[in-house]
Amino acid sequence: MRRYLAVGLDAYLCLLTVGLLVRSCLNAGGTGHAVALLVVQLVVLSFANQVLLTMAVRASAGKLIMGVRVIRLPDAGRPGFRSLVLRWLYGLLWLPLQPWHRLRGPAAEPSGPERPAGCPTEPHEDLAGVRQVRRSDLRHYRAAVEGLTG
Repeated sequence: MRRYLAVGLDAYLCLLTVGLLVRSCLNAGGTGHAVALLVVQLVVLSFANQVLLTMAVRASAGKLIMGVRVIRLPDAGRPGFRSLVLRWLYGLLWLPLQPWHRLRGPAAEPSGPERPAGCPTEPHEDLAGVRQVRRSDLRHYRAAVEGLTG
């Protein structure tokens, strides 16, 4: 539930920020130019939030508010730039199409060996070897690992 709320907060904060910038775009001259400028701002803000902020503090703005952290699998380390960019592109390009795929019905969904390579098999599995966990669970995990090695 926290993950979905974090995604909703991320989307809301991005749209709110772009909404505040819309006045500057409307004076840019022409509807097409204004729409293009808004789309560019949305993409840049999304990239900054999902990739750059996550590299810096292991979470986007919505995840920070909800107490969720992003970790690299299997060692629970800090994810790299490449995996965060892949994860961002996956969320930007593949996830918005999911309602359409679900409307087509379960018979149309590939499963097993027919499943496309980029599609996760579990709802919590991530494309780029990155996973979201609660901040408290990450602290407990690190304490347990330190206890085993210490």
